[in-house]
Amino acid sequence: MSSNNDHSNADMKHDPDSKFLPQQDAAIPPSPENNVDRSPKLNQPIRYNDKHKDSNNVHSERKQPKLIGIRENEGRRNATMKELLDDLKNGYSNDNSPSSVVSTTPRSQESKQHIEENSIVTNLINSITSSDEGGSRQRMLKFAAKRYASAIESNPDDYDAFYNWALVLQECADNTNSDADSHTKDALLEEACKKYDDATQLNPALHDAYYNWAIAISDRAKLHGRTKEAEALWKQATKNYEKAVQLNWNSPQALNNWGLALQELSAIVSAREKQTIVKTAISKFRAAIQLQFDFHRAIYNLGTVLYGLAEDTSRTGVLVIGNEISSNELYSHSAFYVAAAHALKPNYSVYISALKLVRSMLPLPYLKVGYLTVPPVGNPVAPHCDWKRFRFVLNHERLQQIHDGEGKTSDRPTIRVDILDMLSVRICSDLSLPPGPSICIDTIHGSFFLIADSWEYLDSWIDALRLVYAIFARGKTDVLAATITG
Repeated sequence: MSSNNDHSNADMKHDPDSKFLPQQDAAIPPSPENNVDRSPKLNQPIRYNDKHKDSNNVHSERKQPKLIGIRENEGRRNATMKELLDDLKNGYSNDNSPSSVVSTTPRSQESKQHIEENSIVTNLINSITSSDEGGSRQRMLKFAAKRYASAIESNPDDYDAFYNWALVLQECADNTNSDADSHTKDALLEEACKKYDDATQLNPALHDAYYNWAIAISDRAKLHGRTKEAEALWKQATKNYEKAVQLNWNSPQALNNWGLALQELSAIVSAREKQTIVKTAISKFRAAIQLQFDFHRAIYNLGTVLYGLAEDTSRTGVLVIGNEISSNELYSHSAFYVAAAHALKPNYSVYISALKLVRSMLPLPYLKVGYLTVPPVGNPVAPHCDWKRFRFVLNHERLQQIHDGEGKTSDRPTIRVDILDMLSVRICSDLSLPPGPSICIDTIHGSFFLIADSWEYLDSWIDALRLVYAIFARGKTDVLAATITG
């Protein structure tokens, strides 16, 4: 693959809305995020957007520029507080206890315990000082906390109340100044985690609770830096993301965040553990992309983890993935994913900055170059002995076989697959094909069968073809073309 010039001297900027920050590098302002405002009905859970600005340092012995990962902003949705506003309009002030609107019944010993716990949490919430700008929302959160605390005192089996209260506590933690009062923020997040635990004990099928619980644990881990406590928290977060995916497998957001939690964990653990964890993180990002081909955040995050892996491989000289992919190839793979994310969202400042860093690592004027074993042109059912290994190039328009070592096409017949003709790209398990990891590309002109050198290379080829097609389908081919030809 293409070689790189001077990676260590590149000027990389970073976005605070991320899981990774470089060591002693400047941050760039976050881009606006879309708020998913889904107003709940009465007595239904309040949902939040994940508006956290995640940051942590990438482990490296050198002060290198780093690509940073971005957590998905869906799943924990912004509270509209519609239900609470309706209550206030009906005459309840923030200072009135919502217990007046809840039927009071004789409380059990368990309820009395909840009252004591609720008092501690209420004191934590009341200790938060907000600016005038955020004061109104903080008052609403205090009202919500009282309401759910009262509901739990009356009915300790109300898992919706536990879940909603956890969301409110998590939002309260966001309103604290983490630099000035990290202890309060951590305490609020810890209480939120307890409520999520209570909710899932009562209803083990609450996949949203496991997802948001993992976010709260991750935020706690960031407050603990690179300590043993942080390592334990990151491991717990990955387990909760795993549980969320088990309960709701069709969630690219959970897979993306799971990959980022693993990436954070890999920066803390020993070098021996790191390799396995990084490989697992790659698999989670790739699984997210397979569920949603245009999921630009997971695409970009896969680029960041490959970039970090290339840095490690370049520094140590140890080949990690399959003991066969060099650091230059990893840099090239990383650059492709960054370019694809940029093409899908070209105005996002994080991707613009990252692309400036990695563009020269692409095998320009192509996006991807590598070897595939193919049958003779026009004879897909040729005997196995007639299949040959050739070099292939992929750009924004097509995948093409080339015959010479200079990367130029010739007049001889070659296999050529135009992106606009593609119907699907998939792993093929046809026993009539030569041995090896096989790819089938279905087009309007028929099917093409190709054999990759290894499963690792097969994954990267399938990703590349699918992403280039996704970019074409979204009408962003010109952006991708400008990346390799501009």
